[in-house]
Amino acid sequence: MARALSRLGYCSRSQAEALVLAGRVSVNGRRETNLNRRVSLAQDQLSVDGTAVSARQHVYLMLNKPRGYVTTASDEQGRQTVYDLLNDPALPWLGPVGRLDMASEGLLLLSNDTRWAARLTDPASHLDKLYHVQIDCVADTELLARLESGIAAPEGLLRAKHAALLRQGEKNSWLAITLDEGRNRHIRRLLEAHGIATLRLVRVAIGPLQLGQLGKGSYRALSTAELQQLEQALGRPPARN
Repeated sequence: MARALSRLGYCSRSQAEALVLAGRVSVNGRRETNLNRRVSLAQDQLSVDGTAVSARQHVYLMLNKPRGYVTTASDEQGRQTVYDLLNDPALPWLGPVGRLDMASEGLLLLSNDTRWAARLTDPASHLDKLYHVQIDCVADTELLARLESGIAAPEGLLRAKHAALLRQGEKNSWLAITLDEGRNRHIRRLLEAHGIATLRLVRVAIGPLQLGQLGKGSYRALSTAELQQLEQALGRPPARN
């Protein structure tokens, strides 16, 4: 039942579970608290607090996340969240598509289309993500090769699909690092293994989507052309209801 609410774009799966357990969800006018209750979106009517829930128009946003914001709806420590930047009351509930940690910046996608989000974050998609990373040393070709070779980690090999030098100064460098999978703190851990600190980490592209000139803290809707380009990059049609 919680999954059905999420698929309708009403809220996240975890939020839906909380609503069900709190007795706030009804199916065909009857209150249900069983998370395993199966429903048909074509035949059953779901309600929350007595108000019918219907499928909402899908929204797909690109946000330029600033440093210092967490990618959650609320934070126990009272830190600013990316939802503080979504200042349009007309927006429906939106969930982040993937994550950027608090110290990281750049391109973050948000949507109420949970199936679309699942396809983009599926490890099997191998959708390239490009990051510009400032490090606290002068990079050389040997370092770039080591980043691509990777290191052993508990969850498997931690590596960059591609690493290139963007520019460098006397004490630091900017690298372009491409990943086709997303492990927890992937780039930071990879660099730390070589004794290198990450000074800044900015995601600038997801597949064909480019952050471009979108201002820090600003967001915009994805265009139809961008959504089509993502579909082509995923290489398979969307899942059917």
